[in-house]
Amino acid sequence: MSGNGNAAVTAEENSPKMRVIRVGTRKSQLARIQTDSVVATLKALHPDLQFEIIAMSTTGDKILDTALSKIGEKSLFTKELEHALERNEVDLVVHSLKDLPTVLPPGFTIGAICKRENPHDAVVFHPKFVGKTLETLPEKSVVGTSSLRRAAQLQRKFPHLEFRSIRGNLNTRLRKLDEQQEFSAIILATAGLQRMGWHNRVGQILRPEECMYAVGQGALGVEVRAKDQAILDLVGVLHDPETLLRCIAERAFLRHLEGGCSVPVAVHTAMKDGQLYLTGGVWSLDGSDSIQDTMQATIHVPAQHEDGPEDDPQLVGITARNIPRGPQLAAQNLGISLANLLLSKGAKNILDVARQLNDAH
Repeated sequence: MSGNGNAAVTAEENSPKMRVIRVGTRKSQLARIQTDSVVATLKALHPDLQFEIIAMSTTGDKILDTALSKIGEKSLFTKELEHALERNEVDLVVHSLKDLPTVLPPGFTIGAICKRENPHDAVVFHPKFVGKTLETLPEKSVVGTSSLRRAAQLQRKFPHLEFRSIRGNLNTRLRKLDEQQEFSAIILATAGLQRMGWHNRVGQILRPEECMYAVGQGALGVEVRAKDQAILDLVGVLHDPETLLRCIAERAFLRHLEGGCSVPVAVHTAMKDGQLYLTGGVWSLDGSDSIQDTMQATIHVPAQHEDGPEDDPQLVGITARNIPRGPQLAAQNLGISLANLLLSKGAKNILDVARQLNDAH
């Protein structure tokens, strides 16, 4: 009997060892759900690989008593994860794309942008206001949001409401809404609520004319080491071509404006009949001043191709070698062109004042 056991051990030792791919993520429930979905797709494509998920807390998870825009750190939800990538403790990291700055630290790239969920913002109401909309909430109702972008747009649209900062992960914010009497409603990303399975809490989805969304909102980005070709090849198949092109345009617009979470900048994109439409806007902190415009470019959504690596320059931090280069450049140019149009109309002054006021408060 012991002989059989030894034979089994020997056979195990001689079998080729499965490669383990280590995947970094934030610790929140939503981050884990998002990471699990990416890992499940990769597992289905590569049944010969093992995946280990490594969760960690980021600066943005730890500082919960300060509005995000006040912390003054561009990589609030990414820095610790990037350190793990740099030290080779993980091979890839799954992020909400809207958390990734438009300029990544040297040595990193976004190797995949997954198919976007609904990018719009949603309103979740306190139980006593279920069935209401922002328009029909009582005068002076307090609405919670951690975003200057949402607050600026919604103050302008709904002047009868008050907007106040609310921090914490989705579970924490919903608990604050339900258990405390401070907030009549809170604004959250629809995609996050849907991924958590909380469709029943969505009381209102905001239309673009009410509140345009954050750059990259609703999409997941997979960050990798820029020179790790094996991992780039592994994750590259996750690129969703339409989402990729829309997000390149959005990120190019934001980068050229030099925006970030400390200023109210928002976008809306759509692909229709070979045209990519990009609407972008900037607002003063109180929403009283704004500049918005729309531009379009002819871009056909390409299929992924197998022509091998193209010359690498990253576009707005993204590497997509299996997607033709022409449409990517056209999307980037659309974002830059719209940013230049807004800058020519005075956007820089609005953003400068917004930054100064945000820093002073």
